[in-house]
Amino acid sequence: MALLGPSGSGKSSLMAVLSGMERPTGGSVRVAGLAFERLNEDQLAIARRGRIGIILQAFHLLPTMTALENVAVPLELAGRPNAFATAEAELGAVGLGHRLTHYPAELSGGEQQRVAIARALAPQPPVLFADEPTGNLDGATGAAVMDLLFQRRAETSATLFVITHDPKLAERCHRVISLADGHIVQDSHAA
Repeated sequence: MALLGPSGSGKSSLMAVLSGMERPTGGSVRVAGLAFERLNEDQLAIARRGRIGIILQAFHLLPTMTALENVAVPLELAGRPNAFATAEAELGAVGLGHRLTHYPAELSGGEQQRVAIARALAPQPPVLFADEPTGNLDGATGAAVMDLLFQRRAETSATLFVITHDPKLAERCHRVISLADGHIVQDSHAA
């Protein structure tokens, strides 16, 4: 599914509420049978772990960890076996197999974004939010990353929410919800 709309239309805010990163001001949010508005911060973190992958515009990489560690350590903390091998494979899939031992400060913005993408994909979550996932990437790399996201969605039957300004990217999704000024102005399904 794509959330499409201009800057300030509410796409990122909606993603934050749906992913449990922000609380709704009213109503309820249910994910995998859990009422997110009823959970405290620790419970929300546990509910997201392994279930929801989030690719943000701000990468939130830990500066004291290498690219490999930024992807592997969350897997280790979640008790996943072969965390470093999985992380290495995911970094290779986003074209960073040669940058495993580099720290975020040694990576370009586009490379940092690809580390964040690898980190979100590594646990194979059933729900993946991607907020402008190609915003810092050149055209060819951005297309390759989107191909990877759609490939992984198909392989794992994950639900993929892509937040974008790009109508061409939105066309790749089976459903497009267009927002303006915090309201849904169009909801279309692919034929």
